[in-house]
Amino acid sequence: MTVTPLENLLQQKLDKLKATGVCKGREKVITGIKPAEGKNGPRYFLAGYGEKAFLRLNSNSYLGLSLEAEVIAAEEAAARQFGAGPGAVRFISGTYSPHVELEKKLAVFHKREAAMIFSSAYAAVMGVITPLIDDETIIISDELNHNCIINAIRLARPKEKHIYRHLDMADMEEKIRKSLGRGRRVLIVTDGIFSMRGDCAPLDAIGAIAARYKPQFEDGVNTLVDDSHGVGAFGQTGRGTEEYTRAQGIDMIVATLGKALGVNGGYIVSSATIVEYLRETAPFYIYSNPITPAEAGAAIKALEIIDSEQGKQLLERLRRLTRRFERGLVDLGYEIIASEHPIVPLMIRDTRKTSQLVDYLTAGGILATGLNYPVVPKGDEEIRFQIAADHTEGDIDYVLEVLKRFKGQ
Repeated sequence: MTVTPLENLLQQKLDKLKATGVCKGREKVITGIKPAEGKNGPRYFLAGYGEKAFLRLNSNSYLGLSLEAEVIAAEEAAARQFGAGPGAVRFISGTYSPHVELEKKLAVFHKREAAMIFSSAYAAVMGVITPLIDDETIIISDELNHNCIINAIRLARPKEKHIYRHLDMADMEEKIRKSLGRGRRVLIVTDGIFSMRGDCAPLDAIGAIAARYKPQFEDGVNTLVDDSHGVGAFGQTGRGTEEYTRAQGIDMIVATLGKALGVNGGYIVSSATIVEYLRETAPFYIYSNPITPAEAGAAIKALEIIDSEQGKQLLERLRRLTRRFERGLVDLGYEIIASEHPIVPLMIRDTRKTSQLVDYLTAGGILATGLNYPVVPKGDEEIRFQIAADHTEGDIDYVLEVLKRFKGQ
């Protein structure tokens, strides 16, 4: 078959991705799941690996709710009642009662007036930021914010964009001061939990600084947090980074239903006015089908579990397993970025060694994510482990034993 000029160009781009080490390659395909048994948590089977079972330490399902029987039953029940898909966008005929119920429960969970669900958290960030920005808006953003925030700001084209050093509140405040008189409003945007490192934004300080400068801008200083890795997995009751930092003055929280809640979709919680405006203006909401009614039903059940005694026990177990793993890594002489969040970065600081360790872990039946330059800055190469509440102490100890053997080579 003749190769077209476009295909030739795209192949050159693919070759460049491979040469620079950022080509992701073929996905590993999960073909089956072995339920938890004895001292082992769930194990996963992959295409091409036969009957070899893998321990998954690269999943966002922090509470194990994607395999929770009650959540699965709720999804099945809603699918039987409402069908497999919504069949339309929300404002035509795609809004079902589980969508409305879920939004009400999310608003109550976050102590906000209203909530609005999207097809994903990425779509939520893209859909929320762009309608909120015009040629009088100044954006101030953390340098390590997620790709969805970066692309949303590019798409929105604010009057000015200022990037502050990671978690550096003095630098953030300086960016606000420099913006005085240059626009009607400021929007501070940050991740709650930074997915590559597991560290969290000081939302208490951000909220206080925003409140201090709010009167000096005609339309105020507003705050938006993407807490997709925080909600459900962080804070005493799983309400995320806002709860953990005891922050005040956070205007909008975007999060996901696809990580700690174990389902799919994204959402925003905020004031009733902001949410009503976004329903009328957010293109990623208006022109895309919502999550299925069945997914909404499953998310409702997952949220109920998190906001219960069972949820508190899952969170405490998650924190306990995370501490066990972090202590074990430190005792073995590994460098980590410690936090209470179940993302545990093991800092390798070398591309070749990072790739070697990922291969060694895979050979040992462990799935973990290697992050190399240029995905992370040169010298910050790491293995990102993610602990989950459906792991066991035996799982944690097994991974530590494999890492001990690697270190002793």
